[in-house]
Amino acid sequence: MHDALMAALSTVNDPELHRDLVSLGMIERAEVTGGVAQIKVNLTTPACPLKGQIEREVREAALTVPGVSEAVVTFGATVRMAAQPALPGVKHVLLVGSGKGGVGKSSVAVNLAASLAADGARVGLLDADVYGPSVAHMLGQGAARVTANAERKMQPIEAFGMKFISMANLSPAGQALVWRGPMLHSAVQQFVKDAAWGELDYLIVDLPPGTGDVQLSLTQTVQVTGAVIVTTPQDVALIDAARAIDMFRKASVPVLGVVENMSYFVAPDTGNVYDLFGRGGSRKLGEGYPLLGEVPIDMDVRQDGDAGIPAVLAHPDTPAARALIGVARNLAGQVSVLAVNKELAQSLADLPDQLTVV
Repeated sequence: MHDALMAALSTVNDPELHRDLVSLGMIERAEVTGGVAQIKVNLTTPACPLKGQIEREVREAALTVPGVSEAVVTFGATVRMAAQPALPGVKHVLLVGSGKGGVGKSSVAVNLAASLAADGARVGLLDADVYGPSVAHMLGQGAARVTANAERKMQPIEAFGMKFISMANLSPAGQALVWRGPMLHSAVQQFVKDAAWGELDYLIVDLPPGTGDVQLSLTQTVQVTGAVIVTTPQDVALIDAARAIDMFRKASVPVLGVVENMSYFVAPDTGNVYDLFGRGGSRKLGEGYPLLGEVPIDMDVRQDGDAGIPAVLAHPDTPAARALIGVARNLAGQVSVLAVNKELAQSLADLPDQLTVV
């Protein structure tokens, strides 16, 4: 009956990867006892955005097997790597950038990291905006200090189930940094390579605005899986976001998607929707790139950030938090698609140059 069950499960495709679960190696267990099928699916990310659809289709497929009257579907998750580890123990480095400041990039980065961690992923967050670090404040850790471990590596601070490092935790409060390019490059290398990040599925990097030295240093220092572009619908922000996309293209960093922040405002008293900065501009910007989500203006996001707790944890049912959770899961899905496609490309490249047909 095991073979019949596996044959039935081979008809179920991962909705994002467009290949069946069996050939993807995602069926960890498939057993039938007393008419009950016990199936464990090993997802490619704990933040799978289509887990419910997969569960439903697996159950329906199992129930087509003669002798199966009930199907119990459980899940595990193993994040796959797109190539060699970006860093020892780190599967994916994901850059969060923008063409200009003031678009809410850091708020998006913090909430993406918190959402992925809440879904069960192992997450690190690097605040690479050395001139304007805000991650520590948004995580309620502004007074914490980064220390060194026994191997003389920087020990990231832990908050809300994730690890993070920020210049705010290394320099005196309120002190301005006046650094030239070489010093920035050295600092970025230390944050990335001289920190004890441990085993991570995702290292989220909050970049400074623009297309400067930090971005260049990171793309030259580590193997980057991809980048996320944060913008508002406003034309001036979209123009600069296009420049950021072009920068990543020139650096051979895949753009995994676009986030339209401050997309609209819903009046709490009437429910009317107002497009304060325009609407839908990022869809045009993102032609060829997935739109990961549209995040509305929400006072809770600002208040929670000031209070030191990510909005996706403090108020997960608000429209903005739901949108941010959706963005995080869509991003995880894009990373999985990229990783599996590279696995397939590598396996094809490893085939003999010539096959003998008998």
